[in-house]
Amino acid sequence: MKKTIAVLLICLVAMTGIFAAGAKEAGEKSYTFAMNCEWPPLEYVDENGEIVGFEVDLIKEMSKVSGVEMKYINTAWDTIFAGLANGQYNAVASGVTVTEERKKTIDFSDTLFTIKQSIITMKGNESLNSLEALSGKKVGVQMGTTGHFAVEANKDAVIKAYDSIGLAIEDMINGNLDACVCDSLIASDFVLANANYADKLIITGEASSEIEEIAIAVKKGDKELLDLINSSLAKLKENGTMDALYKKYNIL
Repeated sequence: MKKTIAVLLICLVAMTGIFAAGAKEAGEKSYTFAMNCEWPPLEYVDENGEIVGFEVDLIKEMSKVSGVEMKYINTAWDTIFAGLANGQYNAVASGVTVTEERKKTIDFSDTLFTIKQSIITMKGNESLNSLEALSGKKVGVQMGTTGHFAVEANKDAVIKAYDSIGLAIEDMINGNLDACVCDSLIASDFVLANANYADKLIITGEASSEIEEIAIAVKKGDKELLDLINSSLAKLKENGTMDALYKKYNIL
């Protein structure tokens, strides 16, 4: 009888240990990063339906070096910052440009890379090579992006805003737009890296002379996550992973 009780006690202690370990595991922190997966090569859905891209790989690598679980979800761009403010996720990693206006409600990580706003048009329209040249022209942008804001500086441009820059590009190819404006990295991917567009499109110039910093956005005051992101980025720069990712995705 005593032996049976002793065995039961041992099992109970072992099970308690298992439950305690499980509870500890469940209590460990994890972070979710929102991204609008329509921005190749930063984040996009490939032909197999998988979310891939530079910032997708970056989040995975940050998770490895930090030892903290980091996940990502696909989110519409027009509500992405509202979702961050409402706590639907912890951060936004989606080619986010650092602006003074956004700094009022958002904190930013160290810079990932820099970009400009490029003008894409059909071959043969090389004269559309500046913001001024877009006067009176129908220009496609992704709604709420810095490309959208850049074109707004030309009051004579006819702006058509889309849910994604890919839709704007397609509408231009169909003859409904004269040009599109988007991040230089995105523009290069559509023109230089996309065989479907290589013979049709050309990058003619820049819609703004401003150099933009791209970073990861977190909710204002979330110092714990911001420090974790920045320390992870520092480790990835130090061990050569960042350079490898830049090379993989042609981020110059």
